Amino acid sequence: MLTLEDRYRHYHIRFKRHVISFIVQYETKYKGTWLPVVRYDTEHGFAHRDLLDREGNKKKTPLFAKDYNEVLTFAEYDIKSNWNSYKQAFLGGKGYEGKN
Repeated sequence: MLTLEDRYRHYHIRFKRHVISFIVQYETKYKGTWLPVVRYDTEHGFAHRDLLDREGNKKKTPLFAKDYNEVLTFAEYDIKSNWNSYKQAFLGGKGYEGKN
């Protein structure tokens, strides 16, 4: 938990020292329901970030790095450092323009 209304979720699978898949997500409680705000994951066979709005629309951005270990480290740092900025954009409706 980051606050009573903000939480960080993390799940990854490793084989030896190599991350082979992960999901790192920041969620906020909005009108009594937990909603995802930003998610980094390896679904669809590549590392990417999803920015979500209150209606669940996503903007997907591929992430390029030497391996998933590097992306996972970046994702953890980004969410823990910037969750409040993501929340303000999410609540203010300024997260992104357009839909993916």
